[in-house]
Amino acid sequence: MASLLGAHYDSSDDDATAPASKPTNSTPATTVVAAPDVSVEDPMRQQLALTKPTDTALSYNITYDDLTRPTEGPANPFKNPNGNALKRKNIITGYAEEAAVSESTFNTQHRTFQSLGYTRGADGEILGDLTRADQFGGRDVVQMRHLDKEQSEALRRKRQRKGDPSIVDGPGAYKGPWAKYRDDDIALEEEAAQAGEGLASDEEYEEDAIATIDNTPLPKLATDYADEGADGNGAGTESTEFHGSQQFDYQGRTYMHVPQDLDVDLRKEPGSWRSYVPKKHVHTWKSHTKPITALRFFPSSGHLLLSSSADTKIKIWDVYHERELLRTYSGHNKAVTDITFNPDGTRFLSASYDRQMKLWDTEYGKCIGRFSTGKIPHVIKFNPSVDHSHEFVAGMSDKKIIQFDTRSGEMVQEYDHHLGPVNTITFVDEDRRFITTSDDKSLRAWEYNIPVPIKFIAEPYMYSMVRAAPHPSGKYVAFQSGDNQIVVYASTDRFRQNRKKSYRGHNTAGYAVDVAISPDGQFVSSGDTGGFVCFWDWKTCKMYHKIKASDGPVVATQWHPQETSKVVTGALDGLIKYWD
Repeated sequence: MASLLGAHYDSSDDDATAPASKPTNSTPATTVVAAPDVSVEDPMRQQLALTKPTDTALSYNITYDDLTRPTEGPANPFKNPNGNALKRKNIITGYAEEAAVSESTFNTQHRTFQSLGYTRGADGEILGDLTRADQFGGRDVVQMRHLDKEQSEALRRKRQRKGDPSIVDGPGAYKGPWAKYRDDDIALEEEAAQAGEGLASDEEYEEDAIATIDNTPLPKLATDYADEGADGNGAGTESTEFHGSQQFDYQGRTYMHVPQDLDVDLRKEPGSWRSYVPKKHVHTWKSHTKPITALRFFPSSGHLLLSSSADTKIKIWDVYHERELLRTYSGHNKAVTDITFNPDGTRFLSASYDRQMKLWDTEYGKCIGRFSTGKIPHVIKFNPSVDHSHEFVAGMSDKKIIQFDTRSGEMVQEYDHHLGPVNTITFVDEDRRFITTSDDKSLRAWEYNIPVPIKFIAEPYMYSMVRAAPHPSGKYVAFQSGDNQIVVYASTDRFRQNRKKSYRGHNTAGYAVDVAISPDGQFVSSGDTGGFVCFWDWKTCKMYHKIKASDGPVVATQWHPQETSKVVTGALDGLIKYWD
């Protein structure tokens, strides 16, 4: 039955022949195969063909076709030719390694590497000179400060001799601040010859300045500046008004004449007498309508007082006789930031938030010169030297210190190393150098006319120093620090902090409060945000007492250059008070 069914269903055609034989696997040559099997090579041989580009020997006889086969696929940017993975870094292709490191930690490790030759990576691994790292236990420069004196001296790097200034080239030539530091294997006799020339853990190091993009070119001519403000006041709008009872005395002299009919000799050498702390309020000058920003006594004699305020006005007052307002100088349309007399007092400079710096005639109030870089000047100082009394430097909001010549009106030098707005400029070393501080919490020392710092100090524990006062001895400079204390730095070659001198007990945080030193160098005074004026002894650092000088913060204070116990203060209420 099965055979019949099979015979029946093999074909439905009655004429069909016998059933065909079983089909074979062979494919006719004329048949087109859409997906042919191309795996004709041995799989093991094909795997051996995948070799590294760096291999120098092969385990099989490779064919010419394999030898000349092109490289396929994209290159891996994170692998070098040896096949090892590369760390991401700042390269031109744009791959960068991301790391979260605080600024304080970075600066500490950077200084550690500069001073000791080793540092710690982001993962805590010690990099660099492992021998020195073992020698000092892997400590950084901040931890080194707590070592004893003997260990600290072992860290000092000796410096080459500065040389003879009279020799230009050859042996013994003058190197000055460019004298290099020698290695630790320096000869013992050279170490003895250079004793005292080393640096401790506050060793200077160079830091790459962050470039900022400014599409506005800096004008080279100081007088080329735009309108001063939105109210349309531009150049040539300065004016002055005399307020005194009489402009000339019976001999035809103006208020510039130093009075001789007083109990005190105003022509004697400043600092040649003993100073005392004032105790009582003797006079108040009132004319400014907004906070006082700066107070300056007339150089040497102190018979006049110059004041600036946020009301855009600058005023000069009589300190003796009638103690009256003598003259008002108007020319700025925003708050005045700083004022400074030239060495003989015949002229003074003013700086303002309207981005202008102006030179005034003290006697008649005429505006002699106008200077601007397009940025806000925060501090301005005449060079006290007789040879350079026609030049001044200004600390700007764009981190630069600009030097101008008042005779030509041109910018003659630019000091650009700070990383924040400049707060103070103090001339030291017989006016051959000056020290600057900035919001970048650092201190830099410069040779005048040389735009490269000779000293850079930026410790992790430092705060911004907003005001400065040189000591009459010329050896120290006191700075008002942002952590409610007054710190002292040496103004000699080493520019190191005197850690034994720290004046505390007042509150200054948030305000630019003045610091001042008495003419004989015995007392330090400072304002206070609580309305006090505070006095300390220079040697013992102990506070004598506080005087309540205002209901608001006292931001300006100055000692009279010729009196024994006279101090002037200015506060946010616009009042100027005289103390004895």
